[in-house]
Amino acid sequence: MTHYGGIFDFSSIAEKLTHLKSKTIESDFWNDTATAQSILKEINIQEAQVASWKSVIDAEENVEILLQLAQEENDETLEKDIKQAVNEFAKVLDDYELKQLLNGNDDKSDAVITIHPGAGGTESQDWAEMLYRMYGRWFERKGFKTTIIDYQLGDEAGIKDVTIEVKGDFAYGYLRSENGIHRLVRISPFDSQSRRHTSFASVFVYPLYDKEIEITIEPSDLRVDTYRASGAGGQHVNKTDSAVRLTHLPTGVVVQCQNQRSQHKNKETAMKMLKAQLYKLEQEKEQAKMDEHSSGKTEIGWGNQIRSYVFQPYTMVKDHRTKSENTNIQAVMDGDIDSFIKAYLLSKIGM
Repeated sequence: MTHYGGIFDFSSIAEKLTHLKSKTIESDFWNDTATAQSILKEINIQEAQVASWKSVIDAEENVEILLQLAQEENDETLEKDIKQAVNEFAKVLDDYELKQLLNGNDDKSDAVITIHPGAGGTESQDWAEMLYRMYGRWFERKGFKTTIIDYQLGDEAGIKDVTIEVKGDFAYGYLRSENGIHRLVRISPFDSQSRRHTSFASVFVYPLYDKEIEITIEPSDLRVDTYRASGAGGQHVNKTDSAVRLTHLPTGVVVQCQNQRSQHKNKETAMKMLKAQLYKLEQEKEQAKMDEHSSGKTEIGWGNQIRSYVFQPYTMVKDHRTKSENTNIQAVMDGDIDSFIKAYLLSKIGM
């Protein structure tokens, strides 16, 4: 077998970790909270990278030990254990390789994801909720911490809109592959004649930065609307106009927040999200090109989908950008989307 230990620079990582940890014991470490939290997050990322690589080495050594044992003792009963060990090795190696693709400028950032149904009323709103559940299961798999920033119930079923803050190592790096239009084909449970329907929902993802973004928003460019929260749970729901919606008039960017009892806190969170979006738009202008972030603003309909989920007449999930497919649609809807994420990240580096 190939030995992988030699291609990981432990000394370089160890040196970086020593430098970062030395900062945490300085007397003025917490004077700048944002910087301190950023350093602690970088330490966690570097330690997780080392742990991930060590798991690859351990899994490889386990396979080699079993192979050597089977050869020395001519023991065919070890075949099952060997297959299991090889599968585990392939899994941890695949996970490590995926993490190595997350090297973009914002990939280490936390993220905000918004899911919004397209035209089609109840059917599309139900599809948006299905995607919300799918990503929720995926967040659990990754161990990410999530906070519901805004949640708008559908008229009869599903959701009109949901915004989620996602915190965890490389949250944005993983999620940027999901930015775009998602298409569903199925026999509609809301159609009395059991006809096949096609529905669309948009997924919009952008990074949430650790530090306060220095960007000026003129009061005259901002429209502030307040409304009663409509999410499930919470004693303040439907009792006070605590929810806040901010509209940046020059760009048309809209953000909203309702997860706090205080209107002031909701406005503060919404302003943070607005600045993050506007900052990203400014970066796009400087680069003189449109990237994944702008694709989230395309029309939610035919011809713009990045991925199709077909329940009938056959079962198939297909990513139209990478041609990656999975016929186990139930597994995908339960959050098994890493294969699509990896295929997308590989496509970005020409592989």
